[in-house]
Amino acid sequence: MPKFYARRRLSILAALTGVMASVALFNGPTASAALPTPVSAATARTYLASLTVATEDRTGYDRDLFPHWITQSGTCNTRETVLKRDGSSVVTDSACAATSGSWYSPYDGATWTAASDLDIDHLVPLAEAWDSGASGWTTSRRQAFANDLTRPQLIAVTDNVNQAKGDQDPATWMPSRTAYRCTYVRAWVQVKYYYDLSVDSAEKSALTNYLASC
Repeated sequence: MPKFYARRRLSILAALTGVMASVALFNGPTASAALPTPVSAATARTYLASLTVATEDRTGYDRDLFPHWITQSGTCNTRETVLKRDGSSVVTDSACAATSGSWYSPYDGATWTAASDLDIDHLVPLAEAWDSGASGWTTSRRQAFANDLTRPQLIAVTDNVNQAKGDQDPATWMPSRTAYRCTYVRAWVQVKYYYDLSVDSAEKSALTNYLASC
């Protein structure tokens, strides 16, 4: 092969390799959560400024007051729907249970290949919602909140990370992956704003500080 053509062939291969690397970098992990995109940081700051600041009250809270994992379509409930949305190459059986796939947990950066290793996190926890206004809602509104696929409220994450979060707000718990924190607080504020939920003073202070660096 003449040297000119050999050099040209090597140049083309190098260019293609560069393009492929750029695409992989842009796309990030093979399996990445598909949380509905939250509002911008600027909008979140505006929303946060309008939220009522109030002391939380958990009197009477019971998780069963928020009917969750309702049927969304066919045999698929909310959990199964989020698992399919947030995973890559997800295969389900006739009952809509995920039998294989890959899931990337944006809270901690872990990737899982078994659905049993994942929880569906209510980004704004049910108890937190109760504390900040949901205690006065109808059961149907609490059900809508607990199964909301439209707002950035439900996301598949590592099960023990979700359990460690529990019902904490951003004043006491944040994802360990700092790269995801801006997305997290933007989503938190959007959900609270949409559902007209209050914030306590420590929560508002934490949200304000995180949003300032978004």
